[in-house]
Amino acid sequence: MNKRIGKPFNSIFSWIIKKRIHQIDLFKKHPIEVQNELIESLITRAKDTEFGKKHHFSSIENYLDFTKNIPIQDYSSLKPYIDRNIKGEQNLLWPDEVKWFAKSSGTTTGKSKFIPVTKEVIEDCHYKGGKDLLGMYYNHHPNTQLFNGKHLILGGSSQINYFNHQSYFGDLSAIIVNNLPWWCEWRRTPKKEITLMEDWNEKLPKMVESTINEDVMILAGVPSWTLVFLKQVLEHTQKDNIMDVWPNLELYMHGGVNFEPYRSQFESIIKNERMNYVQTYNASEGFFAIQDQIKAIDMLLMLDYGIYYEFLPLDELHKETPKTLELKDVQTGVNYALIITTSAGLWRYMIGDTIQFTNIKPHRIIVTGRTSQFINTFGEEVMVDNTDKAIRIACERTNSSVKDYTLAPVFMKEHETGGHEWIIEFYKKPQNIGFFVDVLDNALKSLNSDYEAKRSNDLTIRKPIIHIAKTGTFHDWLNSKGKLGGQHKVPRLSNNRILIEELLTLMKQD
Repeated sequence: MNKRIGKPFNSIFSWIIKKRIHQIDLFKKHPIEVQNELIESLITRAKDTEFGKKHHFSSIENYLDFTKNIPIQDYSSLKPYIDRNIKGEQNLLWPDEVKWFAKSSGTTTGKSKFIPVTKEVIEDCHYKGGKDLLGMYYNHHPNTQLFNGKHLILGGSSQINYFNHQSYFGDLSAIIVNNLPWWCEWRRTPKKEITLMEDWNEKLPKMVESTINEDVMILAGVPSWTLVFLKQVLEHTQKDNIMDVWPNLELYMHGGVNFEPYRSQFESIIKNERMNYVQTYNASEGFFAIQDQIKAIDMLLMLDYGIYYEFLPLDELHKETPKTLELKDVQTGVNYALIITTSAGLWRYMIGDTIQFTNIKPHRIIVTGRTSQFINTFGEEVMVDNTDKAIRIACERTNSSVKDYTLAPVFMKEHETGGHEWIIEFYKKPQNIGFFVDVLDNALKSLNSDYEAKRSNDLTIRKPIIHIAKTGTFHDWLNSKGKLGGQHKVPRLSNNRILIEELLTLMKQD
């Protein structure tokens, strides 16, 4: 019955969703006009909020006024408003009712953030992003029959929780699942009560059991946790190819981390040359970009989702009055901290991600790291994008594969140069770890001229130190932090040794 219904619906959905392509083409042709119109609308709508009055929104006439009236914000500066919002006060940051809050926390701390999520953000940003991704996919693959099968989404591990009778919170994925439109919920698997289970260790086997007999055509989730799930599917079914379990699988939508270090692992267990991998860039604060080209590594910045973008050059990051750039002033190949203003009242909010533009017409980006996750102890300015690519190169050269990794500086001593210390958990270890270290080191040199200069003759930075972690080390560390599953990730780079010392201590206990 579902297939008989699915076939005509698939055709109708394909026709409707591809109409959106014309609107996307419009903002690709007129990006500055679209963003200027958007920020004027956001300011006008919020001028009578408490934040709008305090920062004199009514007097803002241009971008210079905007930057002078509203300092760059982070969570701590908006937290007093959000705390009052949670207690039921309204018209603080945004004029419409705010009662949903996405719980988001850093992996290395126990401090939770509660990001306001309005109805507009859900419908005109997150849902719109999902629909646009499928629209672009249908545009590239006009004969696809995705809506004849099921969509398997590995979301977070949080039920909706209540602050009080006026507001509630959960993982963004839990909020989205609880508000999915009927056409999406109809084709989703597993059932909601399994998707939203708290205990990831209990949830994974239930997901496996409830989905292995479904006709899954779409997978979605963070690569690291999706791999864990897929390996359990193979173990449970005693297969060595996911296509033997789900023969009609054709699309994996991924985000959260760079996919390249994981690609070979996916290709080794999803043995299908026609499998498609599509990247997105979204977070609790919003849905920002979608891979709009087949087999691309960059993503189209989505300019009509109710989000106004600004860009902060990293050399301005710690200045008292940092100078930000509008979209019209950005350049390719430069690392920027991303700053957003949204229809949930996040005003000039620095979300902590760094991006680079790969193209200006239209505006396409890659995510290069986090403002808090890079190493610049010796002036080497190593970003996550550098280490991810170096890991991929080293794995290709040594026929190995990496599950997770992290690194931190080794500080200089009186008679010793400094360096980088890595902990790597492999799926498949290299036969010669010394050769792996050499390839990794040389790859970083080729990717980062500052690193290469500091490595010259071991003058400032010596050859990397690598510890091989046993299987499950990072899982155990995440578990100890209460961070298993869904959207939780291991921090890649640190400028201090807190995380790496915790992991080294954990490894000594084994």
